[in-house]
Amino acid sequence: MTEQEQALPPTASSFARAALLVYTLLVIYASWYPFSGWQMIGLAPWDFLLAPLPHYWTVFDVSTNVFGYMPFGLLIVFALYPKVRGLWAVAVAFIAGLLLSSLMEAGQTFLPSRVSSNLDLLPNASGALFGAIGGMLLSRVFLEQSRLLELRKNWFIHDAGRGLIVVALWPLAQIFPQGYLFGHGQIMPILSDWTSKWFSKPIDFSEIALRGIQLTVQEYWLAETIITACGFAGAMLAMLCLLRKPAPKTGLILLLAGITLTSKWLASALLFSPQNGMAWLTPGAQGGLLIGAMLVGGLTFAPPDAQRRLAAFSLAVSVLVANFVPVNPYFVATLQAWLQGKFLNFNGAAQFLSLVWPFFAIWFLVHPMHRRKRRQRGV
Repeated sequence: MTEQEQALPPTASSFARAALLVYTLLVIYASWYPFSGWQMIGLAPWDFLLAPLPHYWTVFDVSTNVFGYMPFGLLIVFALYPKVRGLWAVAVAFIAGLLLSSLMEAGQTFLPSRVSSNLDLLPNASGALFGAIGGMLLSRVFLEQSRLLELRKNWFIHDAGRGLIVVALWPLAQIFPQGYLFGHGQIMPILSDWTSKWFSKPIDFSEIALRGIQLTVQEYWLAETIITACGFAGAMLAMLCLLRKPAPKTGLILLLAGITLTSKWLASALLFSPQNGMAWLTPGAQGGLLIGAMLVGGLTFAPPDAQRRLAAFSLAVSVLVANFVPVNPYFVATLQAWLQGKFLNFNGAAQFLSLVWPFFAIWFLVHPMHRRKRRQRGV
């Protein structure tokens, strides 16, 4: 880093602020999932504060609450930088974590499937505090003198923060089980379920769209290949359109693919069983990965605007097919083995990510801000 660069005043991190917004939405979704059955039960929202501590609790529950709020505290400190730093930033992050957790617990008072607890509040606030302290200690390393910042300037286009958030969420979106590999954005089953409850009779929009056509095994296979190939190519091209020419493009997309598939494997092994860790790698998924890799390989050095448009188109095709092709019956039976119990919060956040990720990515890819980025792109 040159003396001139060292003399420049520290700047705010748009990446941290965007990540904070996304993570806060995940916390809200995870805390109030499944967002149904709201009712008054004769308790005030704040009664849980003075209630006796629960007699039964597990180390898993407490540690999950602590770790769940640590990123929130860290991101608060990073998002406040450079206007608020040090212990003041830690104090703000702790208060924000305490208020957010209190609001989430108060809201759970009206959800019959959830239980408000002051024992949850304490670990949540502690997690925010620990994360904030970590953020204070790491601010100088990550926000002022980081080698990562130099690589970001050399490898990524100006103002790539939003795009990096989109790309970073893709591996996490694999955690929730999907009927097809990379089959995100399946809103049709949810709409069908809501409509069925509203009219008190079963309604399946996918079946209506297919007009009673029964798909063969080969057609299910073809659908999975299309969904996987388009989902994979869309995510990879979204990454590529953020990169400058000097960036090691091949290495970065291989790294992203490796992290994503590893995340899928670990999630399947944890949620189902170790022997089912690779159950998602069906023949259709294998073919989709091969075709997707060929598409990405051929477009690695294409113009960024072409990569961006093709990424949006690929993701749109993947979402469209995933919504109108019925879920494989084998997958529906397998999903019943997932005992959600203590994973209820985790399940809610994972499902939310799986549902909204492609729409979030398409929004980013078609946003008018890319017209400004074309003028700012380096060589």
